[in-house]
Amino acid sequence: MRVHVALVCALEIPGEGKLSMRELRMIGSDIGLRDVASYIQSGNLVFRDESDSAEVAAMLDIALGIRMGRAPGVMVRSPAELRAVIADNPFAGMDQSRVSVSFFSRRLPADALNGIMAPGGEEAIAAEREIYVHYPLGSDRHRFSLPILERGTPRSIETIIRLADLGRKLEAKS
Repeated sequence: MRVHVALVCALEIPGEGKLSMRELRMIGSDIGLRDVASYIQSGNLVFRDESDSAEVAAMLDIALGIRMGRAPGVMVRSPAELRAVIADNPFAGMDQSRVSVSFFSRRLPADALNGIMAPGGEEAIAAEREIYVHYPLGSDRHRFSLPILERGTPRSIETIIRLADLGRKLEAKS
């Protein structure tokens, strides 16, 4: 069985607040995912399934859409793909607490960084299905604007490292 990491976009349920990680794990188990674990309250799942990443993303998105009243968007990567994101980090020499990566479901267009506004010195670099962002003042104090980021789901480098490690550990149990 393949190990996958799902990165779920906004987990707000209208009128109810955030979907709990317990419920997210249960939804994953209910659709047949195995060894489902979550990491922090931002919509991260690590699990096993026979399906490819696109199929798993679609299954989760549909199941979550039924529960939440709208499909939130789900990006799925393998632990190896997350390790590559970490290794390819163009801001590796910077304070990693100020670097995030936004994940997208498909290849980014050549003009992905068009419309960027970075009045606080923020920097963005596009990869194949990710955009790396460095926030020199911290992500909580930025005035950075890049329209395409609204279609992805961001994670801190620290979170990506932890998810890659959880995926590696689950792979080792095979």
